[in-house]
Amino acid sequence: MKGYEVGKGEYIEVEPEELEAIAIESKRTIEIDEFVPKKEIDELYLNSPYYIVPDGEVGQQAFAVIREAIRKEGMVALARVVFTSREHVIALEPRGKGLLGVTLRYPYEVRKEDEYFEDIEDEKIPKDMMELASHIVETKSGHFKPEEFEDRYEDALKELLKKKQSGEKIEAPRAREPAKVISLMDALRRSVDAERGGGGRGQSERRPAQRRTPKKAGRSSARQKKAG
Repeated sequence: MKGYEVGKGEYIEVEPEELEAIAIESKRTIEIDEFVPKKEIDELYLNSPYYIVPDGEVGQQAFAVIREAIRKEGMVALARVVFTSREHVIALEPRGKGLLGVTLRYPYEVRKEDEYFEDIEDEKIPKDMMELASHIVETKSGHFKPEEFEDRYEDALKELLKKKQSGEKIEAPRAREPAKVISLMDALRRSVDAERGGGGRGQSERRPAQRRTPKKAGRSSARQKKAG
């Protein structure tokens, strides 16, 4: 049973067969509505990426024309596509010999940043603190290398399966001590003090960290495959 909230504690119940009445027919075409500059698309609206390839020989030329036209103009095609019985807005951009399509969220699916940022106070940042922080950023700068990402959970899961396969007994880990919360600003202050040789400063007053419940903020004939 699904329902739509129309008031506090008040819902309109909707049966599965009733939802079928509004199901949009899935089709294999992507209908382009307009072309926009890529820089105008706020990344908050980006959702799921797909690889887009031409559907058969008939659509290959049209596919190539659109691909090269938006590549030349530096634009992104905004289109509509239907899958899983729902219509999605999708942004198309050139990627190699194909297209990358990224489904976009609707405005009602994107929350306002003020809901999260309004309680952040304006801090006056000391010059020496900023210089030290900039130095840390500079010394730890690198390049985006996703092949170096390490999925530690996946590795641990594989190791667990190996142990089970060999008949080794799986034991629950011992309770771990809670991790100590380190204030970045305090750490920077200690680093500044250490460089000056002036020892530590008196402890500054801190506000307890408030944990908030997260809220959910991402026509050309073609076929789409999930890219990620």
